[in-house]
Amino acid sequence: MNGKIIFTNCRAVLPDQVADSSVSVSDRIIHAIDGPAENAEVVDFAGDYLLPGLVELHTDNLEKHLEPRPGVMWPSSLAAVLAHDGQIAAAGITTVFDAICLGDFDSKGNRGAMLEGSVLALREARKADILRAEHLLHLRCELADASVIDLFNRFVDEPELRLVSVMDHTPGQRQWTDIDKFRQYHRNKGWSDTELKAEVTKRQLRMQEHSGRHRQAILERSREIGIPLASHDDTTAEHISEAVADGIGIAEFPTSREAADLARRNGMTVIMGAPNLVRGGSHSGNISTEELSIAGLVDALSSDYVPSSLLYAAFTLHRRHGIELPGAIAMVSRTPAHMVGLEDRGEIAVGRRADLIRVRLAGDVPVVRAAWRQGQRIV
Repeated sequence: MNGKIIFTNCRAVLPDQVADSSVSVSDRIIHAIDGPAENAEVVDFAGDYLLPGLVELHTDNLEKHLEPRPGVMWPSSLAAVLAHDGQIAAAGITTVFDAICLGDFDSKGNRGAMLEGSVLALREARKADILRAEHLLHLRCELADASVIDLFNRFVDEPELRLVSVMDHTPGQRQWTDIDKFRQYHRNKGWSDTELKAEVTKRQLRMQEHSGRHRQAILERSREIGIPLASHDDTTAEHISEAVADGIGIAEFPTSREAADLARRNGMTVIMGAPNLVRGGSHSGNISTEELSIAGLVDALSSDYVPSSLLYAAFTLHRRHGIELPGAIAMVSRTPAHMVGLEDRGEIAVGRRADLIRVRLAGDVPVVRAAWRQGQRIV
C-alpha cells in the first residue's frame, strides 16, 4: 500500500469526546479527522472503538520471559524479548518502557543475570527492526545493592534511556512496611521466624550502608543528562519531601494516600498500578489504585506485571467510577507520554503519530483486535 489509510465507521476516542468518526493516516501521522483521504486503504471498524496506542512507563513483564519459572532461565534473551514484545503489542501498547532492574533486593535473585542479556537483546531487535512496539529503557535502580552504581554507569549512555527511577525494597519501609506482607510475598523461601528476622536485619544494614549515597550519585548523573526521574513506593511525607527536594517529577506507586496527596500538591505526577485497580487492591496491602483514582489523585496507570491490565483498567475506571472515557484513556496514553516528554503521541489528533488500536468490548472486557504503530499494522 501507499501508506495512506482511512479508518471508517469508528467510535473514535478523541481528547475531549467519543465521536462516530473517520480518521485518516498518511506518512506515519494522523492526517485528518472526518476529512478526505484519496487513494487510501479503507479499514471499516464496524462500530469498534478507535483509541490511541497505549503508553507504558513501567513494566517488568520481560523478566517473566527471561525467567519463566523460578530459577529457570530462558536460553535466548532475544527470543524472550520477542515473546514479551508480542504480548505488549497484543495488549494495545505501542510505546513501552522496559523497566530493567539495576541491582537486586534479593542477593540470590537472577536479575543480575538477566540485565546485560536483556539490554543487548533489545538493542539487537531494534537494529533488525523486528519489534512490534517501540521499546524505550527505564532503569530501575535498587539503591541498597552494593553494585548499583557500577551497573548504572554501564548503561546510563544507552541511547534509548528515557526514565530513571530510584527504589529501595528494604523490608520495614515503603512497599514492605508490613513485615507479614514481606514474608507472604517470599513464602516460597520458607523462612522461620528466626531466619526472617535475620534476613530483615541484613537487608536493613545494607540499606543504611548504601542507599543514601547511591541515591545522590544516580540522581546527580541523571539530572546532568536530562533524564526524567521517578521515585518508587513513597509512603510518608518525608519520602515526598525528599523527592521534591531532589527534583523528582514522578511518584511511582505511592503506598499511602498521604504520599499521593502530598506528591500532587507539590507538582509531582502520580502513576499507579493497573493490576491493583483490576484486582480491587494491592498485593502488598498498600493503598488501592481505586481509592486514589476516586479521590482524583492518579494521573496515569502502569500495567506493571500484567500488560493486558492497562486497557482493562481504563475501561474499568469509565464503567465502574464514571470517569469519562477520553479522560480514562488519557491515563494510559497521552498523560504517561507527556510525563516523559513524548509530545508526539498518545492522542487522536491531527499531526500526532499514527499509533492506534482497534478495540471491541466482550461484555466488560476490552479486546484489542488490531494495532498500528506509525501507520504500520503490528497486530
